[in-house]
Amino acid sequence: MSVIGKIGFLGGGNMAKALAKGFLAAGLAKPNTLIASVHPADKLSLQSFQSLGVNTVVKNAPVVQQSDVVFVSVKPQVVPSVLSEIQPLSSGKLFLSVAMGITLSTIESSLSPQARVIRVMPNLPAVMCSGCSVFVRGVNATDRDAEITQKLLQSVGTCEPVDESQLDVVTALSGSGPAYVFVMIEALADGAVHMGLPRDLAYRLASQTVLGAGHMVRDSGMHPGQLKDEVTSPAGSTAAALRQLELSGFRAAVSGAVEQATLRCRQISGKTT
Repeated sequence: MSVIGKIGFLGGGNMAKALAKGFLAAGLAKPNTLIASVHPADKLSLQSFQSLGVNTVVKNAPVVQQSDVVFVSVKPQVVPSVLSEIQPLSSGKLFLSVAMGITLSTIESSLSPQARVIRVMPNLPAVMCSGCSVFVRGVNATDRDAEITQKLLQSVGTCEPVDESQLDVVTALSGSGPAYVFVMIEALADGAVHMGLPRDLAYRLASQTVLGAGHMVRDSGMHPGQLKDEVTSPAGSTAAALRQLELSGFRAAVSGAVEQATLRCRQISGKTT
């Protein structure tokens, strides 16, 4: 951990907790190298961090003062006031912002000219070290900063560089995507329960099926359509099931969900920049 230094979280929301748990689980951090500012009214987040042994404070200044890498993980609407508060302390620090819709230029203009900024978009499975993250470098961010960012986020899953113009789509796909998959797992299990399986077994089989299918697409190098064809025998049960999905507009529904989430992200970005 000495290579990266101390890590701070401005805000104690779900993503901050997921990343902290992920860094600890991956062995990349120890509790005494983490610090988080948590609103005193947020008892649940306070208890979550304290149960991990992470130092918690109610002010943002100590987080910046004591950290080498600072995650900006507060809600987008309070980012401007938080950045204004810690601006005098920001020189020489690396800030990783997970705040949706807040552009690099907005963050950089709110901090010291000597601050380095990288926008990151992780997703909630980071808590299970199975996250899917991307990042965009700011003007002052160095190659070393990019290496630190990748090291941190790869410890809790995968991490890839993207252009800032792609972040709204990434948010809609991998940021919101776990929710779509959770609904699909629930629906798969509901169907199995309807046809006679116990619910706990149905959830286990459905979740492992989705996990295994994802690994095959990611690691086999084969097109998803080709893998689908390998499972589908002529006039078989899979063919019948796929026909029902097509009749129900499954592809259009999933694709449309990503489109609508992207549009909403762009709408939010317009309001917060």
